Amino acid sequence: MRIGFDAKRAFNNYSGLGNYSRYIISNICRFYPENECFLYTPHIADTELFNEPDGTTIGLPGNGIWRKSGSLWRTFRLTHRLEKDAIELFHGLSNELPDGIHKSRIRSVITIHDLIFMEHPELYQSLNRNIYQRKVKYGTHVANRVIAASEQTKQDIIRFLNVDESRIRVVYQGCHRQFYSRVSEETMQHTHQRFGLPSEYLLYVGTIEERKNLLKIVQALHKGNIDFPLVVVGRKTAYFNQVKQFIERNKISNVYFLDQVQASDLPAIYQGSAGFIYPSSYEGFGIPVLEALNSGVPVITSRGGCLEETAGKGGLLIDPSELDEMIDAIRQVLEKSALRDRLIREGGAHALKFREEQTIPSLYNVYLECMHD
Repeated sequence: MRIGFDAKRAFNNYSGLGNYSRYIISNICRFYPENECFLYTPHIADTELFNEPDGTTIGLPGNGIWRKSGSLWRTFRLTHRLEKDAIELFHGLSNELPDGIHKSRIRSVITIHDLIFMEHPELYQSLNRNIYQRKVKYGTHVANRVIAASEQTKQDIIRFLNVDESRIRVVYQGCHRQFYSRVSEETMQHTHQRFGLPSEYLLYVGTIEERKNLLKIVQALHKGNIDFPLVVVGRKTAYFNQVKQFIERNKISNVYFLDQVQASDLPAIYQGSAGFIYPSSYEGFGIPVLEALNSGVPVITSRGGCLEETAGKGGLLIDPSELDEMIDAIRQVLEKSALRDRLIREGGAHALKFREEQTIPSLYNVYLECMHD
C-alpha cells in the first residue's frame, strides 16, 4: 500500500502534534515495512527534529508560488500531488485533510485530537477559530474514517460536528519509548546539576496556558502552606505573566521554570520528581500524564473527560477548580507512601494499554477498513 502522511508537524513541531506525528509515522513504518510511505510537508525548519524512517519519501512543494506559500500548497494543492504519487491512503495527522481529496480516489483518515476551539471558543481569536472549524468540518465529513484520540474526543466529534458514530474509531495515542526505561544515576545527577533542580520537587509539564491551570497549582501550594518545590516545563504564553505576578506578589521562592529543555531531558526530569500534577480543564488526550505513568511517578490530574481515561487508576483525580481538593491531593501524594506506591503500581500497569504494540495495530486495522470499504 502507498500511504501518504501529513508530516508538517513531524518536521516542524517540537511537542504535542509533532510528537504524535513522529510516533505514528515511525511506528507504522517499523511495524509494517511492506508499505511505501510518503511524508508531505510544506517545509522543514529543523533537519534534526525528525529522522524519517529508512525508505520513506519526503514530498515538498515544487518551485514557484507553492514553494513561497507552503500553507496554501498543503491545503489547496496537496491532493493533486497525492494523485501524481499514486497514493492509495492518506492520513491527516492533525485535524485536517487537503481540499478536494473527496473528489479523488484516495482513501482518507483524519485524526481529531481535540475540539478545544469549539468547547472553549473564548480562548481563540475569531479568525483562527473560523479557520480551524472550516478545516475540521470538511475533514471529518469527507474522511472514510475519523480517528478520535479518546472516548471524550469521540463524543465531542458527535456533539459538535454531527459525524456518524459508525465512522469514528477511538485509537489512543502513545508516548516516546524513552519513557519506558529508567535513566542511569549518572544521567539523573547530570540533569539535576544542569537545570539546578532541587533534590525533591513536584512536576508540571505542559504549555503554560490558562486551561491547564498552572496558576491554580501555585495558589494551592501557597494557600495550603505546602513548602515544597514546583518545577515547571513548558512553552510560555501570555498567561505566564499572571502566574509570575502571583509568585512575585506573594514572595514565593520555590517555583522553578526550566528553559531550553530538550525532549531527551524529560525522562530524568520526570523520574526525579516526587509526583506529577496536571489539572487541565480540557484536553484531547494528555500525553504528559502518560509520560508520567511510564516514568513511575504518582499523578494528580482532573476528574472527568479524557484525562481520567489516560490516567486510569494511576491518577489521583480532582476537580481543578477546587483549590482545597487540590491541596488535599498534593498532601496525600507527598505524605502517604502507601498511596504513592499504589498509584505508581497501578499507573504502570494501566500505561501498558497505550504501548505501540497495542495502538499501532489498532490504527492499521482502520487503514485496512478504509481500503476494503
